[in-house]
Amino acid sequence: MTIRTETIRDGVRLLTMDRPHRRNALDPADYQALATAIEGADSDPDVRVSVLTGAGGVFTSGNDIASFQDVQTEGAGAGMVLLRALVCARKPIIAAVEGFAIGIGTTMLLHCDFAFAGRATRFRVPFVPLGLCPEGGSSYLLPQVAGLKRATELLMLGDQFDADDAAEAGLINRAVPDGDALAVALERAERLAAAPAESVEATKLLLRRPIRDAVLQTLDVESVHFGKRRQSAEAQAAFAGFMRR
Repeated sequence: MTIRTETIRDGVRLLTMDRPHRRNALDPADYQALATAIEGADSDPDVRVSVLTGAGGVFTSGNDIASFQDVQTEGAGAGMVLLRALVCARKPIIAAVEGFAIGIGTTMLLHCDFAFAGRATRFRVPFVPLGLCPEGGSSYLLPQVAGLKRATELLMLGDQFDADDAAEAGLINRAVPDGDALAVALERAERLAAAPAESVEATKLLLRRPIRDAVLQTLDVESVHFGKRRQSAEAQAAFAGFMRR
């Protein structure tokens, strides 16, 4: 089991990506398991809020590159089921981020309602350096929260950036002392779990409603381009180079 789920406090479900030997990299089975966990929490009447984190001091190093080398799989692959689960969730999701948040580990934060990261966390969306293109709705959402110029810089250059930069770009609420992200996320989760549940869900619906259809449409468009890029010769060469490190 690489996705652990536990109800640790009244109304709060903790979802932990637990594959530390791979820095919690996600393969197709992990994407499906995490999507199932999110959907399960969303449909459980005893759960009011989910907290998403990673084991071993790492959020996630993104997609397992080995699975990208399978050129027979079409589209963006298994990640789409996770992204759609995040977009369609009715209840709040809070991310507690430490260590690394790479690729989809960064873009999934755009779909979380709150996100807190340890100050030493390193973020990166290395799609172009890997011969790919944006995914996770980031081509639509990141310009909205970070501005077009900053989003272009992050998505085209694929450079690493820190938690303060992530906060400034609107990917997280704020940077916190290293090791404190989960505690801060759980404190917010407890407050939400204690609030009137229908009011919380209605507020999330109203906040997300104006962009929901556009995000889902963007996921579909990105998936087509991502699938083509993933099967391209330059992307496969980049993956092979990465695996040789």
